[in-house]
Amino acid sequence: MKCFLYAPFLCLCLLFSLEKSYGFEGRENAENHHSHTIETSSLFPSTSCKSSTKILSNNDTKASLKVVHKHGPCSTLNQDKTIAAPTDTEILLQDQSRVKSIQSRLSNPKTSGGNDVKVIDATTIPAKDGEAIGSASYIVTVGLGTPQKQLSLIIDTGSDITWTQCQPCARSCYKQQEKIFDPSQSTSYTNISCSSPVCSSLTSATGNDPGCDSSTCVYAIQYGDSSFTIGFFGAEKLTLTPTDAFNNIYFGCGQNNQGLFGGTAGILGLGRDKLSVVSQTANKYNKIFSYCLPSSSSSTGFLTFGCSDTKNAKFTPLSTSVGPFFYGLDFTGISVGGTKLAISASVFSTAGAIIDSGTVISRLPPAAYSALRASFRKLMSKYPLTKALSLLDTCYDFSNYSTISVPKIGFFFSSGIEVDIDVSGVFFASSISQVCLAFAGNSDAKDLLIFGSVQQRTLEVFYDGSAGQVGFAPGGCS
Repeated sequence: MKCFLYAPFLCLCLLFSLEKSYGFEGRENAENHHSHTIETSSLFPSTSCKSSTKILSNNDTKASLKVVHKHGPCSTLNQDKTIAAPTDTEILLQDQSRVKSIQSRLSNPKTSGGNDVKVIDATTIPAKDGEAIGSASYIVTVGLGTPQKQLSLIIDTGSDITWTQCQPCARSCYKQQEKIFDPSQSTSYTNISCSSPVCSSLTSATGNDPGCDSSTCVYAIQYGDSSFTIGFFGAEKLTLTPTDAFNNIYFGCGQNNQGLFGGTAGILGLGRDKLSVVSQTANKYNKIFSYCLPSSSSSTGFLTFGCSDTKNAKFTPLSTSVGPFFYGLDFTGISVGGTKLAISASVFSTAGAIIDSGTVISRLPPAAYSALRASFRKLMSKYPLTKALSLLDTCYDFSNYSTISVPKIGFFFSSGIEVDIDVSGVFFASSISQVCLAFAGNSDAKDLLIFGSVQQRTLEVFYDGSAGQVGFAPGGCS
């Protein structure tokens, strides 16, 4: 992608598609064409933070923020020992809750009838129509208000509304590390009235009709794991970098918040609705953003709004088959160890697919997962299998190995490209004696395929909402 400054603020990006497929480099000591050879110690994060060597640059066309895992050593939230990190089993259970919520939202996009949602009442929110937070793990720090307050927010492509906990916490606030935002101390905060068209827009963004409290618009979101946030809908100054700040960004000022948000201050909504941060900053960034999720919880990545260098990227169109909520993709196949599996394209088209930053483990149609698992197990047959970990049924005991050879896995898309998954995206490692293939099968052939965050590790993933496409580039975090 070549970027040119156009008019005072807009970045005109010219995309050059690459016709030839080529492999992405993984984090390995040695490799052949179809497998990675890695040290087993590399399967686990370090106890200290290893920052990316990539320099985050900011200019007139883009703004870059550091991304960290909320429970890793690179996160300031990790310093608060009273906020416990979830166990591996809890992560996978929360992940399953998120997946169920995504499936539900697609089948029933909004509540019928106008619930009069009160700012202190969570009982009127139908959970089946909620959004999905589950085990979303990656955070950035942004500034909110005037003077600005630094807040750590979960980045989520599956959420549209940006929100944070707000004083006076009329009903309940969960424990967060940073001081809770107080809108009364900001000179740039304003409430949104119930009669505003923006208030009415909450229905499509949250799946719930807005409420009204003393003429102030009230939003409500319940997530798939029964976490929720309810509060006043307002407008405030959002500061992404010292040179990139936006006035009157619509956001939720939560007065009643409970759930599994891991000590963060809330959510940064990167979805496709007009109330997402991506849409609200479109005049400058043209609905273009990218991120790189780090190889482990002890490394750093980035989130960039605006143009990025895409010379090594391969693009595929956004799919319209999954509706307007999520970033849809058209999968056509999977390869293991350099061989494309014999899976009918109809297996993928029947299910539909999205890419999601908040789902941890990629979900595949039953037939696709069965083929992947059989091929992977065959190529890994020299290593001993061990007991399953929750929904992960292909787990290995590497206790007696210092190095292992891991088959490469690739995804094929309708544009003809193949995206190789980095070796850090193949396994979910609980312990050296229980290292599991990080894919799971859906129970129904019609359930959505989800390209999860583990498989996105170290890829720079480009979202170009204006051009209607998603791109992938190798080695994005370094």
